[in-house]
Amino acid sequence: MQEYRFSEIESKWQHYWDEHGTFRAENGSKKPKFYALVEFPYPSGHGMHVGHIKAYSSLEVVSRKRRLQGYNVLFPIGFDAYGLPTENTAIKTGVHPRQVTDENIKKFTSQLKRVGFSFDWSRVVDTTEEDYYKWTQWIFLQMFEHGLVFRDKTSVNYCPSCKVVLSNEDSQGGKCDVCHSEIVQKEKEVWYLRITEYADRLLQGLETVDYLPNIKLQQQNWIGKSTGAFVNFKIAEQDEELRIYTTRPDTLYGVTFMVMAPEHPMIEKYRAQIANMDALDAYRAECAKKTEFERTQLVKDKTGVRIEGLTAINPLTGKQIPIYVADYVMMGYGTGAIMAVPAHDTRDYEFAKKFGIDIIEVIKGGDISKEAYTGDGEMVNSGELNGITNKKDAIEKVLKVLAAKGCGEAGVQYKMKDWAFNRQRYWGEPIPLVHCPHCGIVAVPYEELPLRLPPVENYEPGTDGESPLAKVESFVKCKCPKCGGDARRETDTMPQWAGSSWYFLRYCDPHNPDALASMDALKYWLPVDWYNGGMEHVTRHMIYSRFWHKFLYDIGAVPTDEPYAKRTAQGLILGSDGEKMSKSKGNVVDPNDVVDQYGADVLRLYVLFMGDYEKAAPWSDSSVKGCKRFVDRIWALQDMVIDGDSYRPAVQTVMHKTIRKVTEDIESLKFNTAIAQMMTLVNELYATGGINKAELRTLLILLYPFAPHITSEIFEQQGFGILSDAQWVEYDPALCVESEVEIVVQLCGKIKAKIMIPQGADEAKAVEIAMADPKVQEALAGKTVRKQIYVQNKLLNFVAN
Repeated sequence: MQEYRFSEIESKWQHYWDEHGTFRAENGSKKPKFYALVEFPYPSGHGMHVGHIKAYSSLEVVSRKRRLQGYNVLFPIGFDAYGLPTENTAIKTGVHPRQVTDENIKKFTSQLKRVGFSFDWSRVVDTTEEDYYKWTQWIFLQMFEHGLVFRDKTSVNYCPSCKVVLSNEDSQGGKCDVCHSEIVQKEKEVWYLRITEYADRLLQGLETVDYLPNIKLQQQNWIGKSTGAFVNFKIAEQDEELRIYTTRPDTLYGVTFMVMAPEHPMIEKYRAQIANMDALDAYRAECAKKTEFERTQLVKDKTGVRIEGLTAINPLTGKQIPIYVADYVMMGYGTGAIMAVPAHDTRDYEFAKKFGIDIIEVIKGGDISKEAYTGDGEMVNSGELNGITNKKDAIEKVLKVLAAKGCGEAGVQYKMKDWAFNRQRYWGEPIPLVHCPHCGIVAVPYEELPLRLPPVENYEPGTDGESPLAKVESFVKCKCPKCGGDARRETDTMPQWAGSSWYFLRYCDPHNPDALASMDALKYWLPVDWYNGGMEHVTRHMIYSRFWHKFLYDIGAVPTDEPYAKRTAQGLILGSDGEKMSKSKGNVVDPNDVVDQYGADVLRLYVLFMGDYEKAAPWSDSSVKGCKRFVDRIWALQDMVIDGDSYRPAVQTVMHKTIRKVTEDIESLKFNTAIAQMMTLVNELYATGGINKAELRTLLILLYPFAPHITSEIFEQQGFGILSDAQWVEYDPALCVESEVEIVVQLCGKIKAKIMIPQGADEAKAVEIAMADPKVQEALAGKTVRKQIYVQNKLLNFVAN
């Protein structure tokens, strides 16, 4: 037999699949449909890494299996190509982002094809192409028309040196990641999408989908629904009320101070009446240098300044209580002010201790002289609530009291904030809105979409964090679509999340010029049957895309309320040192190197054999070589082929057991155990000295989803035809059971022999066979058996002396 030339054979089959459109999905087919979705990659200049291979391999295996089971499979790929990394590359190299993107996509495409992924390459989408982002803009305008787009001022992280707005992640520690200058908080106009209007729908939808439990939990926590009460505290010196939200209105009798965010508008409103405004201004200036992340850390020194000239009145006790300004309260959360109950909240307790504020116990159970008591207990020092021992009853009671006094009511809040939907960068979808001095903000007419991103030579951010588009007069200056007067275009662009919020819809009908996809195609393919991706995307990306989908459902643009029926996630591939792969650690594995040395099938097998698919696992070169040896043994089976169109009795059971295990394990993402079972089967076939045609054909079909190149080649060489046209194999449950089992024979708990007995044999039969075994006879010679213990199909223990 000739040597297995993997490079030649893999290239041959990749060309065959491409030429024959083997993996093309058919809209409207009468076959049952299966829509498998993986997160489309950001085409960076670094190319693919082994994490991409693992991420795509799960549904690659499932999709190849489904096709052999008679399904019409849609397994598409595309590129999420807008974003800051490409723009930064363009700034550094002077190469236009369009060219950078096209080169990177070409590189990714070549790598993906080289690994042999069975994507439908006729449906590739690129979020930066005009025929794609036209529909991203269309969805945005629909949201604008339906009142889900608004503009507001907010604090952003701003680097005065780079003149750019930074994310929290890019400004940790209060320093710019690029130039290391101190960042400041800057007020800026921001476009928002009202995702909070869909908060309850997003939570309710989780009850109807098959997501991993930790994925559901992360989404629930991200949305962060809480029930409580809004309470109004009167300001003693003014005809004014300070409104707060609390989840624990039952502790109102224990409120001894209040805290405002440094940005709270009441401070400016009563600037003239506040005696220590200089101290407040200085404190607020310090707060402006901190990121939201730094301000809200639990483990940090408590800082704050009391407002001299504004005092609150506890609505239940009537007592006057001080108001402080502190950095840990954010304007973007709740109402921008909180009530503080130091006896029963650790942060409030530390703050009260530092500033000498009263601490009043209202829940019995702890020692507040030492620390805050955060558990449950009997209400004390709480007027009409005294004696209540159940938190739920106490909250119900106080809500009635607040309603009667007219100073509060039950309410709901969400941790999730409305989605800040603009970036001051070039490489993104233009926001299709116009600013008219007479008509206000006006939508670009639908017939003018796409609003094209103009070619520019300078991608540097403008002064004061403006988008580079602000410098392009031919783009900025326009006529108002309503009145025809002079107007200016919006110059911010959409965030990278925009294009990825609906890409799965475009795959259904990617070349449609008249709609984001035809309703017939959407009705046929939706919902996505199975979506796999990284845990890092189960909150923002998945919540954003579910929000867009639910909106599109509401306006009748899509036929399902939820986009994804099922969601799973893969674990990381760590370096061989057990650490996360990074260039600085020198532990990065390039998949191209593995393909060069061992072939694509070995790489595909290894990333699924290395451990539990959903957990992190370290890379092991020796295990890669183990997979190479397995592939070589598969190739060498051709030298052992004998005639036979049915399984031989010696391997019949293991054949059926392997079919069952591989079939079931693929569906439950237990790829490592499926591969291990096939390795066991191969060992047993080698032990018999041969493999017949029926056995080889079955083995090749089972291995095909994992290692499609070598299996397709052997399948063809043996005269079986084209493997991608074959049918998945079935097992007989009755034949998965061994006719005989091996049990151990013990004497007083010590193993003396191993014997074969009929499956399910009773105790008498097991004893009969054991007594005929020479080793058992020798062990019992001269002894009297007092008792025997039999565990069916497992062991027989003689108690003798």
